[in-house]
Amino acid sequence: MTEAAGPVVKRILVTGGTGLVGRAIEKVVADGEGRPDEEWIFVSSKDADLMNAVETKALFEQHKPTHVIHLAAMVGGLFKNIRYNLDFWRRNVHINDNVLHSAYETGVQKVVSCLSTCIFPDKTTYPIDESMVHNGPPHSSNFGYSYAKRMIDVQNRGYFEQHGCRFTAVIPTNVFGPHDNFNIEDGHVLPGLIHKVYLAKQTGSALTIWGTGNPRRQFIYSLDLARLFLWVLREYDEVEPIILSVGEEEEVSIREAAEAIMEAMDFKGELVFDTTKADGQFKKTASNAKLRHYLPSFQFTPFKQAVKETCAWFSANYANARK
Repeated sequence: MTEAAGPVVKRILVTGGTGLVGRAIEKVVADGEGRPDEEWIFVSSKDADLMNAVETKALFEQHKPTHVIHLAAMVGGLFKNIRYNLDFWRRNVHINDNVLHSAYETGVQKVVSCLSTCIFPDKTTYPIDESMVHNGPPHSSNFGYSYAKRMIDVQNRGYFEQHGCRFTAVIPTNVFGPHDNFNIEDGHVLPGLIHKVYLAKQTGSALTIWGTGNPRRQFIYSLDLARLFLWVLREYDEVEPIILSVGEEEEVSIREAAEAIMEAMDFKGELVFDTTKADGQFKKTASNAKLRHYLPSFQFTPFKQAVKETCAWFSANYANARK
């Protein structure tokens, strides 16, 4: 928690405050992006079980936030999603409903929730944009998580139409950075690859990547996303969601991502692709035209530099990193 100098106008509660994006927001605020009239409160699952309506309401009544950044969610990589679609649906629907309804009941002025590009229809045209969220079913591999996240958009519109609430959501592309979950089985692709390269280098073995390496992704560095979250909280007034992403031209293949990690960690071993494993969605190219309309000059951290910083953080914090 950061104490503000002078009158506090905004009390900002961040759910999921110890996760990848929460930690990034905390760092960006601490490094000078916070404002004197803001008090920041970062909470985790230790502070309340957000699947429990009573505990969620108590958390809101304890901290009395005026603004909320809602990051808390059950998350996981492709293979965890395939195994537990029902759990992803139920847990996330409960969390989101409890957070949004507690925000409404306690008079929160603004909520910014975090969605994901996996919510978009599986069969679609590219690039995808904010108008296409509900245009068809999501990819079957993670339909539970995807539909639960889509429902935040539905609820945001409902709270606005019925109660005039300024609840909105952002849709980041693949986020990575320090404090990520580097679990090889259940984490997302980039942190999983970082952990694999780290281990392969330690043991002198080949680096094996699941799938063909051909799927393409837009990656956003968590510290860039954090800066954009602050802008959305302070300046973005639409209820409709906004995609937070690097441009289409910044898309990289899984092979290229792996090669960037190998370079960053000075790994000289062999690269092998296990094509018996699923690739998941081939691509989900997102347009950042709406973001660029608002912020034409926003500077993203170059991908290789962000990878290098993340690899350095992981190596330095290996003992305590989530893995």
